[in-house]
Amino acid sequence: MARPQYILQPVNPYFIAFSLAAAFLLNLLPWGKLPGVPDFVAVVLLFWNIHQPRKVGMGIAFCLGLLMDVHNANLLGEHALAYTLLSFGAITIHRRVLWMSLGVQMFAVTPMLVGAQVVPFVIRLVMGASFPGWGYLISGFVEAVLWPLTSLVLLLPQRRPVDPDDTRPI
Repeated sequence: MARPQYILQPVNPYFIAFSLAAAFLLNLLPWGKLPGVPDFVAVVLLFWNIHQPRKVGMGIAFCLGLLMDVHNANLLGEHALAYTLLSFGAITIHRRVLWMSLGVQMFAVTPMLVGAQVVPFVIRLVMGASFPGWGYLISGFVEAVLWPLTSLVLLLPQRRPVDPDDTRPI
């Protein structure tokens, strides 16, 4: 049986803002320095950069990065640079990624999500911080595994139900 083809309705800008705020609140939870905890802002930001690049761009990524830097009390600009580069990469390849299945998309976004973890990692090392261990980079792979679930959840409000009426063109 063929998978139903959904026609997506236009996205509500308030839903985009809500999803980014919810991701930011998930990042505010006291996870500590546990390895493998995903950066929810990076995943949701990447999703909206791929699906709605004209509504969520590098400016929003930069502002969210500054908020994350302030929250984490990191060097100001670490996450801002990482999110801006992530956003640039997503906007660059968004047309190609949208043609892929969710499983293949997961592999396509993995280098960008890992790269978003590498940027603060390298900045901290250059600034003289101690080596946090390679476990720090695992969260980029965990975020990639969460990509299909994130896509399904964030596209759910836009899906129009499949209409069994064969006489309608849309």
